[in-house]
Amino acid sequence: MIITEVTSQNQLEIVKSLAYIIWPDAYGAILSETQLEYMLDKIYAIPALEQQQQNGQQFVLAEEDGVYYGFASFQVNYKEGKTKLHKIYVLPQTQGKGVGRFLLNYVEAAVDQNNNSTLLLNVNRFNKAIDFYKKQGFEVIGEEDIDIGEGYLMEDYIMEKKIK
Repeated sequence: MIITEVTSQNQLEIVKSLAYIIWPDAYGAILSETQLEYMLDKIYAIPALEQQQQNGQQFVLAEEDGVYYGFASFQVNYKEGKTKLHKIYVLPQTQGKGVGRFLLNYVEAAVDQNNNSTLLLNVNRFNKAIDFYKKQGFEVIGEEDIDIGEGYLMEDYIMEKKIK
């Protein structure tokens, strides 16, 4: 398995395609179908992904033999000394097989290389991924509700992990 940095629109299309496969599994029991579609269209349209890159997010893909298994995006120095993990998703059939850990290791190395000390993230308060994050050393440090328009809220925990 290798990590590939996303530098082209074709690679952003792969990120988008993966999101459209992964999100219904990750959020189908949490969000309405209408909210799921709204959020996918808002966050994963190619212009939106390009804007996220312009705003400092780095996207990476986990891949083996030309098959893509997941992706992550993160932003070094999101806050002083802190990197934010914006996204980490792996295909449902590969969950529990180390792909998420592989992506997270890459992000943690970037945190260290950029002299940041903390990795933080937001996660839906009802998302089963909370258990994964806790196993990786993250702790809940707060919660917030974020208005994303159309009457929808992201109801999140804020989690943090000290890297050094």
